Amino acid sequence: MSQLVAVINGAIRQLDSVELKRLARWRVSTFWVMLLGYIGYYLCRGNLSAALPLLSETFGYTKTELGAIGGWATLAYAIGKFINGPLGDKIGGRNIFLIGMVGAISANIMFAMSTGLTAFTVIWCVNRFFLSMGWGGITKIIGAWYPPHRHGTIMGFISVNFQFGGVAALLFSSVLIWYGIGWQGLFLYPAAALILILIWSYLSSRDAPDLVIKGARYHTQDSEPHHRIAHFETDNDKPGVTLILKTLFQMSIFRRLLIFSMLTTSLRTFFIFWLPTFLVDMGLDNIDALTRSAFIAFMGVLGTLLLGWYTDKYAKDGNRAHATWIMLSGLGVCLLAIASLTEVGPSARSLIVGLLGLSCFFLLGPYSMSSGAFTLDIAGSKGAGSCSGMIDGLGYVGGAAATWGAGLLADSAGWGQVFVLLAICAFIATGAAYLMSQSYKREAEKAHIHAA
Repeated sequence: MSQLVAVINGAIRQLDSVELKRLARWRVSTFWVMLLGYIGYYLCRGNLSAALPLLSETFGYTKTELGAIGGWATLAYAIGKFINGPLGDKIGGRNIFLIGMVGAISANIMFAMSTGLTAFTVIWCVNRFFLSMGWGGITKIIGAWYPPHRHGTIMGFISVNFQFGGVAALLFSSVLIWYGIGWQGLFLYPAAALILILIWSYLSSRDAPDLVIKGARYHTQDSEPHHRIAHFETDNDKPGVTLILKTLFQMSIFRRLLIFSMLTTSLRTFFIFWLPTFLVDMGLDNIDALTRSAFIAFMGVLGTLLLGWYTDKYAKDGNRAHATWIMLSGLGVCLLAIASLTEVGPSARSLIVGLLGLSCFFLLGPYSMSSGAFTLDIAGSKGAGSCSGMIDGLGYVGGAAATWGAGLLADSAGWGQVFVLLAICAFIATGAAYLMSQSYKREAEKAHIHAA
């Protein structure tokens, strides 16, 4: 907390011990809201993948039809990212975060009360649109509460929310199925849980330090990576969305990050949506498939924490992309191995589960960087909502195609061909991350020359 100062009427003063303790309490409280609140988001998102086998049994849907639900909903999520990211910069990260919860609660209740493929698709699109509000709000809030030299570690911990959220959603659903709850309960019970999380989140979070103590903020001029942070030339402390987007698109590293995000998001979207179904097709029952999926997702948590910590502590000149492309190369190898084992049958099931765990370990750390530490490195807190919205929005356009396309390809050619295609995407993503790493190096060299 030593970097916190108050800026009042142009004068800077150090905060006293009472003020620092007050801010410390609110920062810890807000951190936990961002961490646990987004897990609540995933209770109302990851439940669909858990329900897919039950929906197939109840209504006789094919993988292509189920993939259409996920594909259209992911496209709605992408559209929401483009809209709600900039909206978060306009109305505040906390406001957009809470509104998203309200929408997700309503949509999950409506889904449980509906029947028919069209109704399911439309309602889940609405749900995903509201869920798209969460992450942009988080990055904006965390950027205000923590200094740049801690963004990798803090966003690594925060990114555990959507990964552990996926684990929690699968485990929660498996418990409900074990108790004999029908498919409707997989949507009603998560909605009830999110209502409680919404109330707590409203009471226990603040947008920024200056809303706790007037004028309080982090004084980080010396620690900001000026060769990458976008500078929004305006007299207003809140630059307009048009200025933010114009500034970002002028930066080559941001344009490369958009491509990287589309590839890694497509890969992650496949794992979120199709993993339980793939394991059921490999011969596991619904509950076993969900618990194995939870283990696989937990491996992604470890990869995220490791990459965030490592890039804060050891990345040369803040070049987070170097370790990122190395991890992604491991992902490509794992996916090719899975593709070759899918034809072996039940005898290879344990090895496939282990390789899926490694795949998540290698994938989710790099994915988390795209709209986490990379976003804050480039845009800072002022432009985090818009930057995150563009990155995630384009990413989930690719994710929509991956969700639908994987179902179609699995029906027509089998899971082996699906994993071959995923491996190709992983190797292309590795190349994109490598090019980003070169951009980091060039920008660092320019900064050193300018400083000299």
